[in-house]
Amino acid sequence: MLKRIKEDIRTVFAKDPAARTVWEVVTCYPGLHAIWLHRAAHALWRRKLHFLARLISHVGRWLTGIEIHPGAEIGRRFFIDHGMGVVIGETTEIGDDVLMYQGVVLGGTSLEKTKRHPTIRDNVVIGSGAIVLGPIEVGANAKIGAGSVVIKPVPEGATIVGVPGHVAGERTERARVKGTVVDLDHGRLPDPVLRAISEALGQESRLEERVQKLERQIRQMEEPSRLEHRPPSAWEIVIRRALRGVIEPESGVNIIDLGLVRQVICNGESIEVHVQPPHPDCLQADYLVEQVRRRIKSATGEESVTVVLLEET
Repeated sequence: MLKRIKEDIRTVFAKDPAARTVWEVVTCYPGLHAIWLHRAAHALWRRKLHFLARLISHVGRWLTGIEIHPGAEIGRRFFIDHGMGVVIGETTEIGDDVLMYQGVVLGGTSLEKTKRHPTIRDNVVIGSGAIVLGPIEVGANAKIGAGSVVIKPVPEGATIVGVPGHVAGERTERARVKGTVVDLDHGRLPDPVLRAISEALGQESRLEERVQKLERQIRQMEEPSRLEHRPPSAWEIVIRRALRGVIEPESGVNIIDLGLVRQVICNGESIEVHVQPPHPDCLQADYLVEQVRRRIKSATGEESVTVVLLEET
């Protein structure tokens, strides 16, 4: 038992950067207290001492704000960070190295006395306020985003977001801690809605480009116009006007009004545009580059267009 307690304390240090001393962890971590009380209650539950088990569970809920049914099966190195409002049902099964944040509910969806709560496999991260309902399985190394409602089985390694939850990607950024895989960044998740909007905007841009290309061909048949026939300042005005049609998906504002276009260089043979991403971890940087290039080609007819992404200083 002492070995398991030491392992629990090491788990806190591994999964919570706010942990400083052993004394602080032992006295000030309700998630740890809830797990220790659950072990006592679960041992009584397995010996058919159901009333005493439920009483200990109830006391643990009162002390920690975390409700774990004594019948739940919980693996090693399980950690509940903060923990207030966490509810874990009777037939829940939790594997090893699972990380869970406050407000998580592992609930049942049946009144029958059968398996009615989720099974959580190893190395799963469940974000704040997430709800997992029914006798479904969450595969190993999966990540459930904060506030998601999961009602269907989760594939191994998947990232789940939304209400109801759906697969939005795979876990690619992981931090290794003592041989296990722990991903603490449960707030930075892919946005499938934003991705769909970006694809729709991209398709619209391609259609608009085709129309403008046809219009430009008609104008050129009447009065040909080449890049070198206009001064650089005039082409910069044309280009900046065209780039007002490039919308930054996360804000819904065009990149000119956001001030993301830092410089436009026209040398008579090619065009170079310097663009500052809205933030260092912008997931739509490639989309913005492609849209800028398309808009400039459509407005100027120039094929030699270079878009430079600037790094934030």
